[in-house]
Amino acid sequence: MNPVKHVAIIMDGNGRWGIKHKQSRNAGHRAGLNSVEDIIKVCLKKEIKYLTLYTFSTENWKRPKKEINFLFNLLEKFLINKIDNLIKKNIKLRFIGEINKLPSKLKILIKASEKQTSKNSDLQINIALNYGSKSELINCIKIINKKKIKLTEKSINKNLFTKYIPDPDILIRTGNTKRLSNFMLWQIAYAEIFFEKKLWPDFNANDFRKILDKFKLIKRNFGSIQ
Repeated sequence: MNPVKHVAIIMDGNGRWGIKHKQSRNAGHRAGLNSVEDIIKVCLKKEIKYLTLYTFSTENWKRPKKEINFLFNLLEKFLINKIDNLIKKNIKLRFIGEINKLPSKLKILIKASEKQTSKNSDLQINIALNYGSKSELINCIKIINKKKIKLTEKSINKNLFTKYIPDPDILIRTGNTKRLSNFMLWQIAYAEIFFEKKLWPDFNANDFRKILDKFKLIKRNFGSIQ
């Protein structure tokens, strides 16, 4: 039985869901929040300590400005309206990525939400925002060179955005797309990867529990023979 400490999710398919239901892409982004809440509930019940959500990549700046603004506004509303509930449920928020390049109002809310939830311990939700694994690794190597320390696997782990966070045991990507899209390329070296056909707003708690059950039965050797 494999214990699950950390689940990472590429929440793909929001825009396609909106169009499929004869609405806007933004309607799909809004609907995707329901799936986020479902997964959080399961994580708390199963005592999974870390959940990382790929929310906005460094490549997503190529999208229409109207859609980008909607995504940021949606996150701002989430941080304003849900922060008390997160605190009540003992959930800690942490943001990983190039946060300094985000709009000022959002940066203020991010810092405030991290501070307000910093002592919570039942679940840590890592929101990957303006995140790209390649830029993360480049940034990490620059820090190591500046510190004038030896470049090793250990020194890289200690200088990534995800320092102090265990590597994911499970990576889930919804949306019937089988690629990693520049997400946690270093950290998922030994993660079990599940590609799901469902678009993110259709992915529910039952789908998540099925993946957790499958994971428990996987024999994980990490390169050795057992």
